[in-house]
Amino acid sequence: MKTLVIAEKPDMGRTIAAVIEPRAVNKRTYIEGTDYIITWAIGHLIELAEPDKYDDKYKKWRFEHLPIIPDEFKLLPNPRTKDQLKVIAGLAKECGSIVNACDAGREGQHIFSLIQRHLKLRHPVKRLWISDLTAETIRQGFAQLRAGSDFDNLTRAAKARSEADWIIGMNGSRAFTTKHNVLLSVGRVQTPVLALIYDRQKIIEEFSSLKFYEVEAFFTQEQTEYRGVWQGERITDGAKAEAIAAKVKGKTAKIASYEVKDTKEYPFKLYDLTLLQRESNAKLGFSAKKTLDIAQALYEKHKVISYPRTNSNYVTEQNIPEMHKTLTALQGTSYDEWVKQANRNLVHKNNKAICNPSKVEDHHAILPTGKKAAGLSGDEQKVYDLIVRRFLSQFYPAAQYKVHTVLTEAEKETFKTTVKELLHLGWKVLYPDSKKESKRSKAKDDKSKEEEETEEEEVSEPFSLDASKPAHCKDSSAKEKETQPPKAFTEGTLLKAMESAGKQIEDEELRDAMKDSGLGTPATRAATIERLKHVGYVTMQGKRITLTLKGRTAVELIRGAGIELLTSPEMTGQWERRLNEISRGQASDETFMLNVKKFASLIVDKVRVQHRASRTAFENEEPAQKSPGRGAGGKTTRAASKSAPGRGRPEAAGRGARASSRVDSVAAAGGRNAASGATAARETGRRSPQTAQNAASQAGTSVNYGGRLAGERGSTAVSDSSAAASADGGRRGPEGPRVVGACPRQGCGGTIFMGKKGYGCSHYKKGCGFVIWKDSFGRSLTDVQVKSLLEKGKTAKLKIVLEGRGEISARLVLADPATGRLAAEE
Repeated sequence: MKTLVIAEKPDMGRTIAAVIEPRAVNKRTYIEGTDYIITWAIGHLIELAEPDKYDDKYKKWRFEHLPIIPDEFKLLPNPRTKDQLKVIAGLAKECGSIVNACDAGREGQHIFSLIQRHLKLRHPVKRLWISDLTAETIRQGFAQLRAGSDFDNLTRAAKARSEADWIIGMNGSRAFTTKHNVLLSVGRVQTPVLALIYDRQKIIEEFSSLKFYEVEAFFTQEQTEYRGVWQGERITDGAKAEAIAAKVKGKTAKIASYEVKDTKEYPFKLYDLTLLQRESNAKLGFSAKKTLDIAQALYEKHKVISYPRTNSNYVTEQNIPEMHKTLTALQGTSYDEWVKQANRNLVHKNNKAICNPSKVEDHHAILPTGKKAAGLSGDEQKVYDLIVRRFLSQFYPAAQYKVHTVLTEAEKETFKTTVKELLHLGWKVLYPDSKKESKRSKAKDDKSKEEEETEEEEVSEPFSLDASKPAHCKDSSAKEKETQPPKAFTEGTLLKAMESAGKQIEDEELRDAMKDSGLGTPATRAATIERLKHVGYVTMQGKRITLTLKGRTAVELIRGAGIELLTSPEMTGQWERRLNEISRGQASDETFMLNVKKFASLIVDKVRVQHRASRTAFENEEPAQKSPGRGAGGKTTRAASKSAPGRGRPEAAGRGARASSRVDSVAAAGGRNAASGATAARETGRRSPQTAQNAASQAGTSVNYGGRLAGERGSTAVSDSSAAASADGGRRGPEGPRVVGACPRQGCGGTIFMGKKGYGCSHYKKGCGFVIWKDSFGRSLTDVQVKSLLEKGKTAKLKIVLEGRGEISARLVLADPATGRLAAEE
């Protein structure tokens, strides 16, 4: 009998077929040859069933039904790809054995396992485990097929991860949603990442800048000119700084200390997926998802790079000959000039900066393959270029520098100079803007602006001083500066934070687990960021990630319920460590699942006794909605109020808010790593004023209904008004919206409160026209910033957008206290 080969996607199946059965017949949904029949999944053909498949009562979201913990998880075919599943089932009956050719990783193993379990396949299984889709690698992989049983532990770990994320996501999301009557997505990975963004934004909002002064002097010695920065305690008195500058100007100076040290900068590590995504975001402005999609196309469609979903920056000894072959294959391409200058002797098995088998798990670092790139789109070419240059850099020597450190004294004042003199470019010849390349690699994400400006100066011309000779201070000045808050996350810096979240953890073992996996995995981090956008927790302002009030509320509600572990990297570290141990056969998946179920029950118990969020917590957020019907082809209609008039009336959270299967998808996706590509969605719909009034009455709140019941642009939600004042710098009246401060209009006497689109005065009916628009100067103002405008007349320095100038750093000032008009002050 023939052997059935199951690939993960059609392109992969066709590529494999072209190598192992070049004369096979293409029958659209499979390819049949002499010895093999090659077919494919289309991503996840099988999914975990949603709660209502266990019991009809779960169609209505009721808190009293929680926790939902199945004894045995049900599997259901994805309705959109069920025909392909039938094809696999039919072909399996004709074959005597199976080759699992899905992606060589935990998620690929899971995809095959679900098919195998659902179809009850009892065939002997072999595993194809390869890192690229070139013909030579595929041939070698089929010559060295491994027993399917070798991966049983990996299968158990994948199954445990999937089911555990379902339990946490489904119960956490339903608990918070029904308690607070607004769709809140909760998940093992998603929620700690949201908390990272929340904590960073709070630091930025609460940051109080401090003025200080830097004194710089410009010295000459014969033909050499150099700049020095005054050394001493930070100066906060401008007069003192000016006095020092005047004191040394025009005076003779001596060189108190002069050290010269030779240094080298070696090439950066080869790319893993997260590093590639970070650099694509920083250099190209690509989102993490876009970079992943492009890398996947370069791997699957064009076959010009190795498997991209890797967490390793190293290769094994077996990859070294392949790297040399690839270098040869790049001859005659646009990289030919750099290939000719490459030193092949630098890439060998003893170079631990490249070859380190102990740091390669499933897959080695991302490498270009020997196939010549052709037909790439513009964006594909840009990402491919990053990968090729990083690869080529390994064949180049280190960049060489002399670092000159000088201490110059004038009038008993000391000035420090650090000059980095370039001797040899080495690998940096591949990067024309090598100065920026070096600074980018060395700069920390949160380094303050003033620190960046006092860094060493890099020069390409010779630099030298004679310590025995005097110097002359030809000029000096005092510059006013301000301390800066940490920068808002971009997708690139957030990826780094997700990858290194373990640094915030005390436990050494947990830190090691997080070092390998961080928050999520390389394959799923982009999906986590996209999911935070989809559920309305974050928005993008240019490249910056900004927390919405819904996202802020979600974190505060979770922490307020006493479930800090859900917002902590520690939980992910514990889970990831245990999953790694399960995959190595060192831990029990049954024990792991037992603990997960206990944690889900704990979440429900904590939320049960939590105070319901204030009605102003989600001013514009739609309440949880009744389950819409399904249209033809299994599609879910967007809103019950549209698809089924008369059936879409939502009930109060306390008595059972109804939710659609798409909402359950959000809940489950909130926990799982989203490798299945499940789309997180928000169910929206409108209530009649009477329905909203009834629902709110049942929930223990009152409604002054003037539109929508709730919204993500509403105020920060906490359990009581005093906590609200503490958390967001404002105060909330017992029945009204949150008050931020007193109206600055002379003689008004009103208070400023946050409305739907801006901050207005409570005396607007008496003619006060004061308003500060929430969206001003290219950014969304926070309560803290508006409070600062009201009380101080200005904010700290912010990133704002000015017409004709683009993004700049400036303060916002209250230019007209009578109207609320703002202006920028640099």
